[in-house]
Amino acid sequence: MTRLLFVFLFCVCGLLGHAANVYSVMDYGAKGDGKTLDSPAINRAIEAAAANGGGRIELPAGCYLCGSIRLKDNIELHLMAGAKIVAAPASMKAYDASEVFGGPEYQDGGHTYFHNSLIWAEGRHHVAITGQGMIDGVGLTKKDTEKAGQVQGGSIGTGDKAIALKLCRNVTIRDVTIYRGGHFAIIVTGCDIGTIDNVTIDTNRDGIDIDCCKYFTVSNTKVNTPSDDAIVLKSSYALKRPVLCEHITITNCIVTGYKLGTFLDGSYVPEKVNWVCGRIKLGTESNGGYRNITISNCTCMWSSGLAFEEVDQGMMENITVSNISMSHVHHYPIYITTGCRNRGPKESTTVSTARDIYINNVVADDCDSLAGIIVTGMPGTPIRNVSLCNIRIQYRGGGQKVSKPYREQGTNYPEPRWAGPTPAYGLYARHVDGLTLRNVRFELMRPDERPDMILEDVTNHDIQQ
Repeated sequence: MTRLLFVFLFCVCGLLGHAANVYSVMDYGAKGDGKTLDSPAINRAIEAAAANGGGRIELPAGCYLCGSIRLKDNIELHLMAGAKIVAAPASMKAYDASEVFGGPEYQDGGHTYFHNSLIWAEGRHHVAITGQGMIDGVGLTKKDTEKAGQVQGGSIGTGDKAIALKLCRNVTIRDVTIYRGGHFAIIVTGCDIGTIDNVTIDTNRDGIDIDCCKYFTVSNTKVNTPSDDAIVLKSSYALKRPVLCEHITITNCIVTGYKLGTFLDGSYVPEKVNWVCGRIKLGTESNGGYRNITISNCTCMWSSGLAFEEVDQGMMENITVSNISMSHVHHYPIYITTGCRNRGPKESTTVSTARDIYINNVVADDCDSLAGIIVTGMPGTPIRNVSLCNIRIQYRGGGQKVSKPYREQGTNYPEPRWAGPTPAYGLYARHVDGLTLRNVRFELMRPDERPDMILEDVTNHDIQQ
């Protein structure tokens, strides 16, 4: 009898202890009616949980009109099935003022300021956003509106990011859906140890930006971005120093470029080709560079291809890519480049470098005739050790012979569309030391006047078809 009583009391205490760590926003004044501004109530729930060491903040089914939501240590913001956070319009002035940066801004405002976001945290640990609910950023702007001097004192009224995390540790974003995420649906900067898993994004600008971070995994995630990049690694000067983005894995993801909203509603309408549409990318912000990056088992539809760009005096090394399927590719299938845009302190004399890039098992069909695979370094500073194996690319063809030299990257923005057609329809490589090709095959849907491959200033190449 004594033993049964002990077990009963133990179970009851355990249940009460668990319940004590769960905070319903309804208990703090949230209405969930889509009309009442609920972010103050949600922030009260977060403050109460933080005062007790943390906990889960639950949003039951409902529509929660919100301005800025501020995450704290050990807080999980959980959107239950049927719950929707809706970004308030700028007219409600419900967003926090952007922080003062206090230094030269070598990157745009979206990478510089974080507090003017729908959900944000800075310098926190063990923060999570989870659940089967949705974040709708209808009230956010996708424009880069923040400037130094506009941000001091009081709310400016405009939010431009759905989720923004800076200098956080142990980050989890799982299962949620983000629609119309503003400038960035998710941006994490200077964060260590993070997981973005089973997230669905259908947004009007960038999907996921991982900037100056390490030990991050993006997995099982679907990103539809008809107007900008889908999954992007960056290494900006937002931390006021060059910081590597390193030890990152992107796996089992789907990237698309359908018209906004048609991924979520299932109609899948291809969008008119923008200057960029979808893609998995490294860059362009690359002050610190990238190291130890693995991209695998991803599918890209109606999007640009893979872009690896190091143009801001950092390094790009130990990049491995495998098992990629692409269909209806805009502008190019694979693009690897270094340059000297050098967006950073002018006193630095460091030269951008890239080495040890291995791409294996890629199939792509219906690729734009603008550009083939591009691998271009700089005169005197070649890209070193690039391996392309087991690759089959089908191009639309129809290209005309290119008579003028292909543009050196130099200080230009690294975008093939603005460089014009490549001299070869299949592969164009220049300023490369160590190029290995194994079982790389090109097909044409119609004739093309250009050769399939051109190598210029390429040393130590090993080509076996």
